[in-house]
Amino acid sequence: MRTVFILLIVLSGLSACGEKPNTIAPPSTALAKFDLGHNIVVARNMQKGPLSRDATVEEWETSLKSAIDDRIGRYEGENLFHLGISVDAFILAAPGVPLVLSPKSTVIISVNVWDNAKGAKINEEPEQIVVLERLSGETVIGSGLTQSREQQMENLSRNAARKIEEYLIENAAWFD
Repeated sequence: MRTVFILLIVLSGLSACGEKPNTIAPPSTALAKFDLGHNIVVARNMQKGPLSRDATVEEWETSLKSAIDDRIGRYEGENLFHLGISVDAFILAAPGVPLVLSPKSTVIISVNVWDNAKGAKINEEPEQIVVLERLSGETVIGSGLTQSREQQMENLSRNAARKIEEYLIENAAWFD
């Protein structure tokens, strides 16, 4: 009984961790001159990982494009840039045995940034980003048990957009 009580305390504490699912931090001043032009997401060559739920090319393209528009499309600087995103691989956790066999949902993407004025790609090599589901009360025992595949894709897409924004902020000198 004591173990169950401790587990409940830990789970309730974890549910309070992290960014709220539908909140986005205020725009960064580092990207003040950035304006998102084209937001192109392709998934036709993606690989489905082991023990993953199914997802279509169209579902990934739509989910990621929407999350990127929401997060990065809010910048309205004077310099136009385009993003080319490729979905390389994914795992959408399937239901498993809690805490024993409960894989985490993951998506791997490659990001290219294009300067509209120069008509050229800025980053020489695509930036590959591994995006994991965020730890929360819903995912600690495995998102496959607590979320639909659509919820998993939406959460991963939001996390991917956040990681892309962080990558752009790290390279803010590109946009001056």
